[in-house]
Amino acid sequence: MNGSREPAAEEATPVNVLLSGIVGSTAYGLAHAGSDLDRLGLFAAPTEEFHGLHRPAESHVTTTPDRTLHEAAKWCRLALGGNPTASELVWLPEELHEVRTPLGEELIGIRTSFLSARAVRNSYLGYATQQFRKLTTRDPSDTASRARAAKHARHLIRLVRQGVTLHETGHLEIRLPDPDAVRARAERIADDASLATTLLSDAEDRFSRPGVLPEAPDEAPAEAWLRRVRAAHLTPA
Repeated sequence: MNGSREPAAEEATPVNVLLSGIVGSTAYGLAHAGSDLDRLGLFAAPTEEFHGLHRPAESHVTTTPDRTLHEAAKWCRLALGGNPTASELVWLPEELHEVRTPLGEELIGIRTSFLSARAVRNSYLGYATQQFRKLTTRDPSDTASRARAAKHARHLIRLVRQGVTLHETGHLEIRLPDPDAVRARAERIADDASLATTLLSDAEDRFSRPGVLPEAPDEAPAEAWLRRVRAAHLTPA
């Protein structure tokens, strides 16, 4: 025996969680009886940990429960890059937030400053295209992959809709208003991936038109917020 062991889930949980909530299919309104409950959040590493030889871990991921926590600076970089998964944390309906500290509230207040036209287009359309590729490379004779294909199709539809809505309104829609229609359309796409081509081409067309987002994000609010986070978690000598 080498003496090593898998860390317990609670050992992987940072102390200074600033904002966290339930994301994924539950947040979108697409959950079913067998769906996992996914959680996402961000935390502040103690400021003094950045002064040593080794930087603190940027993410903590557990599978029991399914939870991802990003360090505050990493979350900001992901959001400035338009990452769909990270970004939804600050757009969740209030009842889905499980931890919402004053610094978390501040982050929600500056959420639009992270948005930019190029990042939103590249990220949302890019991730949707990845889902489409997974559908087109699926072996139709593999019936075991049918449920997975429907999941890819649901993600594709959601990503396209979220991205286009962000581009045109500057608001990220989390809870889908018509989840049953999305499920039904996803089932058809799972059986015939070519049905998604119209959806993707329409999204490309709408992204090509002027939207409400700036070409580049405004990094100043994120920088100022991070400095407040570091000051709040600095232990005096």
